[in-house]
Amino acid sequence: MKKKLNIYFTAGIPQLKDTTEILKLIQNSGADYIEIGMPYSDPVADGPVIQKAHEIALKNGMTIAELFGQLKTVKSEMNIPIILMGYINPVLSFGFEEFCKECKESGVSGLIIPDLPPVEFEKNYRSILEKNNLNFIFLVTPETSDERIKYLDSLSSGFLYAVSSSSTTGNEAKEINNEQYLNRLANLGLKNPVMIGFGIKNKSDFDKVTEKADGGIIGTAFVNILLNNDDWTKKGEDFIRSIIN
Repeated sequence: MKKKLNIYFTAGIPQLKDTTEILKLIQNSGADYIEIGMPYSDPVADGPVIQKAHEIALKNGMTIAELFGQLKTVKSEMNIPIILMGYINPVLSFGFEEFCKECKESGVSGLIIPDLPPVEFEKNYRSILEKNNLNFIFLVTPETSDERIKYLDSLSSGFLYAVSSSSTTGNEAKEINNEQYLNRLANLGLKNPVMIGFGIKNKSDFDKVTEKADGGIIGTAFVNILLNNDDWTKKGEDFIRSIIN
């Protein structure tokens, strides 16, 4: 079975208006999902590369409203799921209901908000997401108990985001092929596909972590290409194709 590839990047890098070109690049290179990071001044789950991307994007003037405007211009050209990843404070400042309505109108199909507690989600936000046909994706880690993994899986739709290790994104020090953890996830009979993220840098990593999972999420390695290469279009395409082929 073909493993799914989700490519993450931060909206508003390298330049403010590059987001739409990057969306097309990812889709045309053969990825299965696109995950867009909404820039935030305190991205606690992210490592130094993505933190830097958030800083650059904010300096470039990227906002949630600007992002929605850009997404609407390419909505008709996009045919793979687009997921917005971010933190709850800017979403609440925008207005949660209005945010979800804009997501629907912009062609967004799901959200990842790591700092939204599941109890809050169930009580206050789930119905708004359902009304706007939006998936919501929770994260689990190697430290998450089986019982809680099953609970978060029951609340999630689209897929379940399994963090490879208890660290920030792009972390080099942890072993991403945590076999015991990957086996555990594979044997829990979860309703959602499991996508592994954090620390996948190349095809070898991707193949390793997806042996028992449905797919992988690559962020830092791709963001590095966008930030450090003038010719990021060609290099980005080559990188994504190297993972898939």
